[in-house]
Amino acid sequence: MPSPDPFLRHLHECNQATLPGNRTLFRLAGKKAGWIDPVLAPTLAQSDSIRQTEAGFALDDPGQLEALGNTLANQGLYKPHNELFDVAPDPDSDRAEARIDRGALPLFGFRARGVHMNGLVRRKDGLFLWVGHRAATKRLDPGKLDHLVAGGVSAGLSPDEALRKEAAEEASMPADIVARASHTARLVYTIARPEGLRRDILHCYDLELPETFHPAPADGEVDHFSLMSIHEVFERVRDTNDFKFNVNLVLTDLFLRERLIDPDSTTGQELRRGLDNGLVPEPD
Repeated sequence: MPSPDPFLRHLHECNQATLPGNRTLFRLAGKKAGWIDPVLAPTLAQSDSIRQTEAGFALDDPGQLEALGNTLANQGLYKPHNELFDVAPDPDSDRAEARIDRGALPLFGFRARGVHMNGLVRRKDGLFLWVGHRAATKRLDPGKLDHLVAGGVSAGLSPDEALRKEAAEEASMPADIVARASHTARLVYTIARPEGLRRDILHCYDLELPETFHPAPADGEVDHFSLMSIHEVFERVRDTNDFKFNVNLVLTDLFLRERLIDPDSTTGQELRRGLDNGLVPEPD
């Protein structure tokens, strides 16, 4: 049943997937790496590079994954982003086994990394947050509210490097300002979305900004930015789905740290555990 608590509601909505469900295990270089969407199974069964096992599918040579992803895109099984992401079966390892187009990640159920940054302005009248308004042309979640900076970690980049890249592209922010950001959390969730299975790791940052700072959209992904009081942000997360689904998790983490939600309460402790560890158990 859905949680009656509005913040736990977001946590559960971001962890509503069931593993394996109707998905098939995918191994990469002998390591459990993902869960295959049923739409891919017939094509993978015909692939010369894929080996079928009793448990599912296996690709022994990670170097063939990128080409396999291109083949699937050419067959119309997903729309490519033309941006490569690293594939690392071990969620705590920085060592990538392979690369594949970002658009293919959910079909394989691979883990993906992202960065989210709270742009904070502390004024005499309280704490304020820069909020991005996603462009109506965005492929995913158009028009939703977002962070000052948020994006995926492209292949070959660390989270810190990805944050600097996204900040320049989305908000015209110079690297010396972004370098002041502090890493605050590592959040995880597992959600079934229209694009497939999202098993995401979010690296979260806070950046304290002066009142004179004003972000400017640069690459068209953000329509505009607005400065909202933390209380308005709190109410919109509590009462609506105005923010992009995973942004609600990062903001809930901020509310816990700013004690807008009591971190020592039963709900606060449950939120902390769920944000840090997710709610969907990985099958053996």
